[in-house]
Amino acid sequence: MNGPWAAGVVIPAHDEEGTVARCLRSVRRALRASAAPAAFVVLVADACTDTTVARAHATLGNAGEVACVHERSVGAARAHGALRCLERLSSLPADRIWLLNTDADTVVPEDWVRRQLAFAEDGAAAVAGRVALERSGGELDPTLARRFARSYALGADGTHEHVHGANLGVRADAYLDTGGWLPKSLSEDHCLWTRLRERGWPLVSPTASVVATSARLQGRAAGGFASDLAALRGGAR
Repeated sequence: MNGPWAAGVVIPAHDEEGTVARCLRSVRRALRASAAPAAFVVLVADACTDTTVARAHATLGNAGEVACVHERSVGAARAHGALRCLERLSSLPADRIWLLNTDADTVVPEDWVRRQLAFAEDGAAAVAGRVALERSGGELDPTLARRFARSYALGADGTHEHVHGANLGVRADAYLDTGGWLPKSLSEDHCLWTRLRERGWPLVSPTASVVATSARLQGRAAGGFASDLAALRGGAR
């Protein structure tokens, strides 16, 4: 593999009018800081009934597109976004296209893309970063923060065992080899990661790649990350 990397960023959203602009601004900053010569962002608005689409258009500008679907499935939404990125970046070989994934209630750091591309340059076919909790507009519940920290194991060797669609990157050839995102409403990230491992692609899970995701306890998908946090908040730890 040689030559420059292209970066495609996929962000599914379902009624995220309160967070989508901040997310997109952070992604645009990270892309500028990465100096990737080719980049494209797809915000996939899935069955949105609020102002998510309008706010995304206003924030994204000509850096990408807002795709409206009615899948009601985060896996299907991610798959649609990945397809649009691959179509837009099709002039480059698949082994030089890096597909980054995050969520519309998440803020990525300025070095997010640059760090992922560094792992890609070192031979990784996929990168699973970690998440930190953020409470927008207020302080993070200290009980939840403490319990989350206790439950969220990080290895002393600089790796971890977590997989989050909010912080996951994959090389396009590896993505296509596995069949890509499946139309699942839950655990689509673990499903893709498992198939990548089973196909023998080199994977890395660095603790150094961190995004800030919402600590809300009522999410958009029953049984998702917000439900996990709600159970953790109500637990006796």
